[in-house]
Amino acid sequence: MKVKKLWFDGEKIFILTDDGRELWQSLLWYPRLLNASPEQRQNYEIDNSGIRWGDVDEDMSLDSFLYDDPEPVGVARIFRKHPELNVSAIARRLGMKQSLLAAYISGNKKPSKEREKEIINVVKQIGQELIEA
Repeated sequence: MKVKKLWFDGEKIFILTDDGRELWQSLLWYPRLLNASPEQRQNYEIDNSGIRWGDVDEDMSLDSFLYDDPEPVGVARIFRKHPELNVSAIARRLGMKQSLLAAYISGNKKPSKEREKEIINVVKQIGQELIEA
């Protein structure tokens, strides 16, 4: 797969491949690129395996555009949209290992529906406590 065109729209990066496919990924998976300036985003190099943005020290494999989950959902989305959330403290509050919660956030593991609801409820509870403070 070769990239003919690359562009950004909101929180997404798109590519047009040499075989005519338009593929995308969420920039929530790539926070340095999400927070990069338009000039930094346009300063990239493409080779056979991926795309490199030297200004922000970010790399993206071309294969990642073919993953089943181009955009974070559920717990991963909440924590990626709100990096101010303290993963370690929330894991302690849940009685969960931080590494497990981090795996859910990174997409390396998927929580059960019950576990995901439990995590989301704790985040909502913290939000409610902040409102009442």
